[in-house]
Amino acid sequence: MTTFLSRANDLAQPTEFRRISDGFAFGGDYSPEQWPEEVWLEDIELMRRAGVNSVNLGVFSWGLIEVADGEFEFGWLDRIMNLLHEGGVGVNLATPTAAPPIWLLQAHPEILPVDDNGTRVAQGGRLGWSPSSATFRRYALRMVEKLAARYGDHPALRLWHVSNELGNENAKCFSDETGLAWQRWLEAKFRTIDALNAAWGTAFWGHRYTSFDQLQPPRYSRTGHNPGLLLDYERFSSDALLGHYRAERDVLRRVTPRVPVTTNFMVQNHPGVADYRAWAGEVDLVSNDHYTIATDPERHGELAFSADRVRGMAGGDPWLLIEHSTSAVNWQARNRAKSAGELARNSLAHIARGAEGALFFQWRQSTAGSEQFHSAVVPHAGANTKVYREAAELGATLKAIAEVAGSRVETASVALLFDYDAAVALRSGRKPTVDINSLAVALEMHRALTARGIAVDILHPSDNLDGYAAVVVPTLFLLTGTDATRLARWVAGGGHAIVTYFSGIVNEHNRVHGTYPGVLRDLLGIRVEEIFPLLEDDSVALDNGWTGSIWTELAHLDGATAVASYATGELAGVPAVSRNTVGAGSATYVATHLDAESTGALLDDLVTRAGLSPVAVAERGLELTRRVGNDRSWLFALNHSPDPLHLEATGLDLVTGNRFEPGPVAPGSVVVLREDTRS
Repeated sequence: MTTFLSRANDLAQPTEFRRISDGFAFGGDYSPEQWPEEVWLEDIELMRRAGVNSVNLGVFSWGLIEVADGEFEFGWLDRIMNLLHEGGVGVNLATPTAAPPIWLLQAHPEILPVDDNGTRVAQGGRLGWSPSSATFRRYALRMVEKLAARYGDHPALRLWHVSNELGNENAKCFSDETGLAWQRWLEAKFRTIDALNAAWGTAFWGHRYTSFDQLQPPRYSRTGHNPGLLLDYERFSSDALLGHYRAERDVLRRVTPRVPVTTNFMVQNHPGVADYRAWAGEVDLVSNDHYTIATDPERHGELAFSADRVRGMAGGDPWLLIEHSTSAVNWQARNRAKSAGELARNSLAHIARGAEGALFFQWRQSTAGSEQFHSAVVPHAGANTKVYREAAELGATLKAIAEVAGSRVETASVALLFDYDAAVALRSGRKPTVDINSLAVALEMHRALTARGIAVDILHPSDNLDGYAAVVVPTLFLLTGTDATRLARWVAGGGHAIVTYFSGIVNEHNRVHGTYPGVLRDLLGIRVEEIFPLLEDDSVALDNGWTGSIWTELAHLDGATAVASYATGELAGVPAVSRNTVGAGSATYVATHLDAESTGALLDDLVTRAGLSPVAVAERGLELTRRVGNDRSWLFALNHSPDPLHLEATGLDLVTGNRFEPGPVAPGSVVVLREDTRS
């Protein structure tokens, strides 16, 4: 039987575990408790017809299992577990701790989170618990123990799904109990209060502390909090959530040591609510939720960026798309329905970038509750619908390409450096302009490279760069001296780097290194005297025809040479793009926010200098990814455009079963080629 390797973790468990499905996992969140039992048989028949082999079960069912304190009723869950097994559907059984029951909230309202104004939130939402609540932890672990003991040997069980989207609504708590946990966390980190004062620079505004018990969470203040404190509070909050996950996981591993454990990350179009890279080593299978944003005209570009981020967190190992939508969600301002074929393209784009399955939220569309207008595999209109038919077609496609399962995405030649800590540091404290964030430039460069058929691996600054020809460092605000030295050595060895503005500025305590661009100054051969942010809608022309906006810098060459200078504005004549030769490599610095056309030109130059090759020869705009394994390779080509796009490749198209010769990929379609032997 094919197996995944278990990731390293604190508790040395057996190094292998069974796959959660044969081939790719396909299905979604199933909430049978919302429906009369006569509907269950219809559901399982519809699952069979659609090719569903995997469901997430029991996510919000705590109050339906433990109906009163210590009073458990498992009968309904027993029956659906048995029916799913008989129907050939594997179960990813959730610990239902995302939704504390009403009786628990009534008995112990102190478990509810407190906001930064000191107001305790009311019952009625979800994730209504503080990560630092000892009372909640005690009740939650009792529930987990009961669940594991009852279902650990059930033949339908494939995977433990701990809680749900940890931190989505309870990322931060500001209660007194949390404050005590915060003080313990700080003392463990800094050891002495003098070390904390030095790291944060508490002399500013006279905020010097003399003991750890003086520290409070960053509750509402009319002025901004210390950036070092804010950064550490987000780290603490991530660790508090991770601590709860570990507590549940450890119970599951003790009771059911052969069943893998995961929890669903939320790596999408924001930096996130937790340091998922640190979390990745704590799960047996990295799992992610992803939802496209209606207002994004290139939703597929952000999807590709997110999937590459998840693969980087997983260290290139297989991962699972454990939630996405069949069509519209219900939580955006305007919830856009997916176009014909988009359901399959979104799912297969994740598969192309390393996912071992594609699961939807949810199976049957709810008729009540706050998500009643969130799409599902079976909509309110039933199975005779576009959505169900497209989902069933996707199920058939995943069976047709099942031989790809277990393979890995081919290592790219380009690495893009991204760091949660850097993103948090950038949003912690006031900055020169509100128009910068950690994702904008990274996403733009990833999209531009993807459009050119260039594969990208998204790595942490501490990851090994050996073997990469080019590295992109976009707005990496926080960078340690150690990681900067590693990057400089890689460049000197023959690598080609692009670094964009406001990178390398602060250290791990959110303190400015010194003259900008901080720890990257020697590598880039440039000295920045002053930042000149642009006003909204302002732009500057460069003397090579490029255009910048948002940000400019009064910079001086200090070993680098100018590639382009400002041609307009008060910095006319000052270098805007520069390049420094370091050993056998080069480091290019971009001191403004280039528009899309200029970014494309910058990256075209990188492609030439670094000798980069596309995944395959194809017309621009065709999304290309290759998975490899067992002396075979599979080329994924996704056409998100309304026009046919040419692909120079040959092989068996597993989607259609027909041989593919060089020619067009139809609009909106996906080709998965078992490639002819590559020389």
